[in-house]
Amino acid sequence: MRIIHVSTLDDPRLAAYTSLTEIQLRNRLEPEKGMFIAESPKVIDRALDAHVEPLSFLVEEPWLEGMGREFAQVDAEWGPDIPVFVASPALLKQLTGYRMHRGALCAMRRWPLPSVEDVVRGARRIAVMENIVDFTNVGAIMRSAAALGVDAVLVTPSCGDPLYRRAARVSMGTVFQVPWTRIGSDVHDWPDKGLALLHDLGFTTVAMALTDDSISMQELTRRLGLPEGDAQRIDRIALVFGTEGDGLKHRTIARTDLTVKIPMYHGVDSLNVAASTAVAFYATQPTQ
Repeated sequence: MRIIHVSTLDDPRLAAYTSLTEIQLRNRLEPEKGMFIAESPKVIDRALDAHVEPLSFLVEEPWLEGMGREFAQVDAEWGPDIPVFVASPALLKQLTGYRMHRGALCAMRRWPLPSVEDVVRGARRIAVMENIVDFTNVGAIMRSAAALGVDAVLVTPSCGDPLYRRAARVSMGTVFQVPWTRIGSDVHDWPDKGLALLHDLGFTTVAMALTDDSISMQELTRRLGLPEGDAQRIDRIALVFGTEGDGLKHRTIARTDLTVKIPMYHGVDSLNVAASTAVAFYATQPTQ
């Protein structure tokens, strides 16, 4: 690694950390040049373990020695020329939100997203995030998907980017462990084209919503556990979750195969989307 001490945040080599917006980092016009920022050693570790390419590091000086394992891993896979910018704690405290970084940041190259077909190949249980824009929820859903064994996650064109700083941080780096991609490249691709594709791939699509004809989560899990050959058996399932506040689009609900509700008490009619995904992921786990 090339260790480079810096004394000002105005150093142009630190632009990815100090002045570029998330959209600029993403570089929609030239995706192959896009990058994202991984915050904290835990997130960086999981990204490196997933063979994501590091472009540079920004490390608080007292943390430098503790990053030895990560630097050795980078040297072995990517060579010795990756720069490590080192700054004092006082300097880095000037960065917005620095308390969340826990001593280390890493600019990393975005990878080309795979096709839906590739991501769900062999999957039995997947999740679809429809237009979820709160990055805390996006990250929490990715973390629950990893913890509870969901095979893949699909995000609609208007959904928040799982690689944005807060999303990746809240996910605890699990965004690099769970296969995911976007379903559709244009807002007009969802829900009609996206749901049709999932149907063609053999998935039963399930809208998580409270409607007059919703079946219960218990009934859904019963159908998942039925023996092969039973007409009601669900073999491959795509759980579809809607945005904060408004939930799923009416058009989405109308075009899914089933609508499922989570039974609730005390007059509560909905859960935060991150909480509802965790409940659904847990309830639909295959029998161990």
